[in-house]
Amino acid sequence: MSVRGFDLDLTRASQNGVYFVGVNDLDRLARAAAREELCVCRTDLAGCHDKTELLRRLAVSLQLPATFGHNWDALADCLRDLGWMPAWGHVLLFEHVDDLRQAAEADCNVLLGILDDAATFGTDHDKPWFAFLALPDSAFDDGHPPA
Repeated sequence: MSVRGFDLDLTRASQNGVYFVGVNDLDRLARAAAREELCVCRTDLAGCHDKTELLRRLAVSLQLPATFGHNWDALADCLRDLGWMPAWGHVLLFEHVDDLRQAAEADCNVLLGILDDAATFGTDHDKPWFAFLALPDSAFDDGHPPA
């Protein structure tokens, strides 16, 4: 499988990470993950403009435990230990990320850091763990995803 020119094997924890992809890539990634029997969670961030709304949407889409504290530390803890979603690996798909990026860039950056930390934790424990964040094709106009 290729994500914007990068060959990616969703079964290899050594390739875990956070990836920016085009809007049309999410369905293909979901199918590939399902074929490998990875747990797939999809979060729609359309109209999401702040941390409070982001955490609420993640609590619903990821079916976070009732004990989830709706703060960054609690999210980080939950994403490192996805025990309530038993699977040998996880793929998180985020739609409309640009809405959050435009409205609350700092919150979006914190989310990216938490996702990256969780992917690293997955690598350390040899469990596939990927996050794919869809951006409009215009974000890739220069051939590179945004920093």
